[in-house]
Amino acid sequence: MNRNKLTYNLVLCILLFLMAYALQAQEPASFVNPFIGSSNYGATHPGPVRPAGMASVVPFNVAFKKGLENKHEKDSEWNSRAFIYENNFLTGFSHVNLSGVGCPDLGSILLMPTHGELKFDPEQNGSSISAQHAIPGTYSCHIDTHNIDVILTASKRVGLSQYTFPPGKSNILLNLGLGLTNETGAHLKIVSDTEVEGYKVFGDFCYTPSAVRPVYFVMKISEKPDEFGAWKKMPNYTGVEAEWSEFNNSYKPYPSYTNVLAGDNLGAYFSYTSDIEKTIEVHIGISYSSIENARLNLETELKAKKFEDIQEEAFTEWNNLLNRIQVKGNDREKKTIFYTALYHLLLHPNILQDVNGEYPSMASSKILNTGDKNRYTVFSLWDTYRNVHPFLSLVYPELQSDMLTSMVDMYKESGWLPKWELMGMETNVMVGDPATPVIVDSYLRGIKDFDIETAYEAARKTATTLHDNPIRKDNYLYDSLGYIPQDFSDLYYGSVSAALEYNIADYNLSLLADALDKKEDQIFFFNRSLTYKNYFDPSTQMLRPRVAGGDFYDKFDPELGKNFEANVGFVEGNAWQYRFFVPHDTKGLIQLLGGENTFIQELQTCFDDGHYDAANEPDISYPYLFNFVKGEEWRTQKTVQKLVNTHYKNSVEGIPGNDDTGTLSCWLLYSMMGIYPHCPGDMNYSISSPMFDEITINLNQDYYPGSSIVITRTNSNNGKNIFIKQMEWNGKKHSSYFIDHNKIIKGGELKFELIENPKK
Repeated sequence: MNRNKLTYNLVLCILLFLMAYALQAQEPASFVNPFIGSSNYGATHPGPVRPAGMASVVPFNVAFKKGLENKHEKDSEWNSRAFIYENNFLTGFSHVNLSGVGCPDLGSILLMPTHGELKFDPEQNGSSISAQHAIPGTYSCHIDTHNIDVILTASKRVGLSQYTFPPGKSNILLNLGLGLTNETGAHLKIVSDTEVEGYKVFGDFCYTPSAVRPVYFVMKISEKPDEFGAWKKMPNYTGVEAEWSEFNNSYKPYPSYTNVLAGDNLGAYFSYTSDIEKTIEVHIGISYSSIENARLNLETELKAKKFEDIQEEAFTEWNNLLNRIQVKGNDREKKTIFYTALYHLLLHPNILQDVNGEYPSMASSKILNTGDKNRYTVFSLWDTYRNVHPFLSLVYPELQSDMLTSMVDMYKESGWLPKWELMGMETNVMVGDPATPVIVDSYLRGIKDFDIETAYEAARKTATTLHDNPIRKDNYLYDSLGYIPQDFSDLYYGSVSAALEYNIADYNLSLLADALDKKEDQIFFFNRSLTYKNYFDPSTQMLRPRVAGGDFYDKFDPELGKNFEANVGFVEGNAWQYRFFVPHDTKGLIQLLGGENTFIQELQTCFDDGHYDAANEPDISYPYLFNFVKGEEWRTQKTVQKLVNTHYKNSVEGIPGNDDTGTLSCWLLYSMMGIYPHCPGDMNYSISSPMFDEITINLNQDYYPGSSIVITRTNSNNGKNIFIKQMEWNGKKHSSYFIDHNKIIKGGELKFELIENPKK
C-alpha cells in the first residue's frame, strides 16, 4: 500500500472516529446529513460552514458544455448550483456560497489542487471525485485524476483546506474567473510566495438589474512553493496583428514579478515538487468591507489554532445550537431529516460584519459598524416570512432580534425595508411586502428589544407610499381600486399574487397599529387587508385576475402556471395554488366559497387532483387549513403525515425542491413537532400529530417566561397510529386544534394520545 493510500485511510479514520464519537453520544449534530437536498433542485451543499457563517468551502462542480460524459439532464439546475450531487466533475472549491436559493450568485473564489503538468483551464484540470464524507463543519473527498486527498473546514469568516498530494509535481490554483455570479471582474495581488489578496465582483442576482459589490479575500498557504505566479485567460482578439491572435481565449501565465492583475478570468498558481507525499494547508479570509478586514478576519479567527481545532470548534458550535431542540424516538431516519432541516434553516440569514464590526451599508458604498450586534444578510423574505422567522422567534429569539435590528438599520440606511436583500444590495426579487409580517409577527411573539417605532414608520411608509414605491409596485392602484389590473407586459409580475401579499402585510400592520394604540391606522389597514374579495369570481369560485376597467381576465385557466411556468396573474403558481391563500381571513374565504362543506371538498380536491405543490410557498400552509372546520381536523393529520413521508428523505433528493434558504426545511420541522404557524401575525399554531415520542424546545428565558415546551405522544405504535384521539396541555384537556403561542411560551407539556383510525 502506497503512502498516499495510507494518508487517505488516516483521513477517513479520523472522520469516522469523529462521527462514531458523535453517534455514541447521540448529539444532535451527529444526525445531520449535509448531502440532503443537494439534488432535485434543493440547492443545498455539503461544504463546511458555521451557523450563519460568512465563509463556506463548497465542492464546485458546475458542468461544462463539452467534455463531460455524465452531463445532467436538468440543465437549468446543473448550471445554477455550486454543487449537484450527480455531477462528479470537480473544478474547485468555492469560498462564498448561498444555500437553498433559486438563482445563481456568488460561488466564487475557487481553489483547485492538481497534480502533474500545470494547466489553468478548469475543464482540463477538473476531475471526478470519490469517497465524499461530510459532517457539520467538515467535508472530505478524494480527487481521482490527481490522486489528492482533501479535507475542508471553516470558521465564521475563513475557509480552510488541507490537501495531501502524492510525490511529484503538485499545484494549487486560485481561480477568480469561474463562479456562479452574473457579474465578471476581479483583481489580485501576489503579496509574497505564500500570500495573495484581492477581490471578486458579484451581483445582478436572479438576472435583475441590481447593484454589484466586491467580495474581498486574503489567501495564505502553509508552505513556500518552488514556483508561483499569476495567470489570465486572454480575450478574443479581432482585427489585430497575427502575433496577438495566438493568445485568443488562451491561458497566459505570468511570472512572480507580475504581482498585480485585473480582468475577468484570472488567478494565481503555486507549484511544488517533492519525492514524498506532501500535505499543504490553504486559508482564505473573507470580507465584504475591505482587504484589510479579510486579513484581520483570518488572523483573528485562526490565531495559532490547528486545523483539527477548527473542525472541533465547528462541530461543537453546531451541536450547541441544534441542541436547542431535543427529540426522542427510535427512528434514526426521522431524526436525521429533522436535524438536517434545522441545520439548513440556520445557514441563512448569515452574518455580514467583520470581526471589528464593519460591514457595507445598505444600498451605498459606505462602511459602517454594528457595535455589539450581528449584521445579517441574505433575507429571502418572500419565502421565509411564512415560517422561518416565526420559528426563529420561538426557538432562537436572540438571533431573530439581531435580524430585526438589521432590517430596521437597512431602512435607516436606504430609506426602505428589505425585500430580497443580498450583501447590502436590494435585488427586488419576487412580489409583496414581506418585511412587514416579519416585524409584526416577531414583535407580537415577544421580541421587543429592537426599535419598534422606527420599524412601524418603515412598514407604514411602504404601505402608504402610492407612487415610486420600490417594494409595492402599483400600490396606487391597489389602494384606489382595491385590486391591481394585470400588466400583460410582465407575466412574472402577478397582479393577484402581489395583491394577496399586500393583504397579508396590511393585516399585520393593522395588528401592530392596534398593539401600538394607533387606532385609525388599525381600522384602515384591516379593511384594506380584505380586498382579496375583489378577485373572487363566483362563477369559478377562484381568485381570478382582473384587467383594466375591472372585468375578469377572459382567458383564465386555473391550472396554467404549474411548475413555475409564466402565468397571467400569479407568481410561481396558478389559481389553484393561490386559491386558499388568504391565511388572515380563512373564515371569510370559507363563507365566500359557500360554507364549510364546499370549502372542505375543494381543499381536499386540491390535494387529490395534484394541485398542491409541496416545493413552493404560496400553498405551503394548506394542509393545516382543514383544522378550521370542526370534525375535519383528521384531514390535516393525514395530509401532513403523507407529505412528510413522501417528500422528505435521508437522501440527496430528500427535499421536495428548492429549500429557499430553509423554508421547506422549516415546514418539515414544524410538521414533525405537530404545530404550524398558519398565518404570520396570528399567534395561534395549527395542530397536527407529532412524529416523535418526545420533543423538547428549550426556551430562551431572556425572552420567554417558561423554561421549555415539551411535546409528547403516547400509543404511537411506532408511528403507525397517526391520528389524534385527545390532547392535554399541562394535564388539562385541550380540545381545540389550535394553541396560542402566548400560552406555550409560559412552559409546559402538550400531550397527544394517538389512535389508528381518524376521529371524525
